[in-house]
Amino acid sequence: MRQISVITGLFLLTAAGMASTSIDEEKKHKNLRVLAKDISDDELERVMYTFNRQLGVTCLYCHVPTKNQVPERMDFASDEKREKLIARTMLKMSLKINKKYFDLSIDKKLHARPLIWCRTCHMGYPVPHNPGSPG
Repeated sequence: MRQISVITGLFLLTAAGMASTSIDEEKKHKNLRVLAKDISDDELERVMYTFNRQLGVTCLYCHVPTKNQVPERMDFASDEKREKLIARTMLKMSLKINKKYFDLSIDKKLHARPLIWCRTCHMGYPVPHNPGSPG
């Protein structure tokens, strides 16, 4: 009886290990076009939190909720929102400016702190304000 319990326990541990491996493979980030494809969850969360702070927005500013899924979650892979497409262009532009004018190569996980970054122009607003213009 004890042998059966040990064998059953080993089988369950093996099955659980295999299941967690397949979950990790499914969990890979989808539709990353500027950031590194192998960016970790923590690194990606750090970058997105930086965008949120520097633009004064939440995730919903660039990302849409999932459709036909309960509970509703964010569909981070979707390119449905124009703001997300603009954010990609702005990120590419920032990286190029940092390289061209400051000789600062920023890796695709954004470990180094860019000199020119979202806050440079946005200063906490989703759309940069021009202090010299009316309105």
